[in-house]
Amino acid sequence: MEEKIIKIKEELVLELSKVTKEAEVLNVKALYVGKKSEIQGLLASLKDMSVQDKKKYGSVINNTKKEMEELISIKLESLQNKVNVSFDDTTDYNLKSGSLHPVTIVAHEVTDILKRMGFTVVSGPEMESEYYNFEALNVPKDHPARDMQDTYYLSNGMLLRTQTSDNQIHAMENYGAPLRICAPGRTFRNEDLDANHENTFFQIEGMVIDKGVSIENLLYVMQQVLSEVFHQQVKVRLRPGFFPFTEPSYEMDMSCLICGGKGCPTCKNSGYIEMVGSGMVHPNVLKAGGIDSEEYTGFAFGIGLTRLAMMKYKINDIRVLNSGDIRYLKQFDVD
Repeated sequence: MEEKIIKIKEELVLELSKVTKEAEVLNVKALYVGKKSEIQGLLASLKDMSVQDKKKYGSVINNTKKEMEELISIKLESLQNKVNVSFDDTTDYNLKSGSLHPVTIVAHEVTDILKRMGFTVVSGPEMESEYYNFEALNVPKDHPARDMQDTYYLSNGMLLRTQTSDNQIHAMENYGAPLRICAPGRTFRNEDLDANHENTFFQIEGMVIDKGVSIENLLYVMQQVLSEVFHQQVKVRLRPGFFPFTEPSYEMDMSCLICGGKGCPTCKNSGYIEMVGSGMVHPNVLKAGGIDSEEYTGFAFGIGLTRLAMMKYKINDIRVLNSGDIRYLKQFDVD
């Protein structure tokens, strides 16, 4: 048994030495310390052991798993801090500096805030199956909520994801619980274009699963994110909403910074603009991800990064963000 435990750890060290990207490290993490990993299987086997063997091997297995998780954390930190720059300062460069897209700037800000709160950044495919985009999120084929999202279906039977919520299921399957992830990405819907709607836009999904998670935890995270992005306390309102994958569900609106809450085309003359869809993760979604809903609870939220950029930079028409007009976009830069 002890030789087997040592071998598992040695294999992890070898695999970590081969990877050079954060996503690759997360795959190694799922394989070696995830819920379907060999070390997890050894922990599960303790219940069938004699009392003497439990005392002998229990602490060894637990300590080894903690050591493996620490090795993974060290590897992740080293990759995040590693900067490879090659620059020839003997050459006279006369190049105009560029700037990041406003949505990219906001995405970096939000993920940085969430990473400081212990979230791991994950990503998923833009071409998705109906199962991950709808069914695993508690939206079966005959559910009326499908009519709320005008979806782009592809000839290969897949679709362009309508939300970044598909990352919830992928993350639960890969990493189990407890879990704290955020997933920025591009989404697609067959929308009628206007000042506040585009067919291609960016969201960031967030999910926390653990024992004793409540709606108060969700509200704290949302308030922290919005106040740090806008560098001020923003006026928000919370109202009941409906999302098939959360119960209860809430929508958080913030006062429109374009018009100062007076009403304009961007906020549909309401003075508020919807920023966050959120709620407690539905038990059916936890079940689809292989999580015991009797033991764990969780919250999830989705923030429109495109709308967040519009509010931050007072952009009154969403369509300019996808226009590719360098004359307009080059004015933005990291604060």
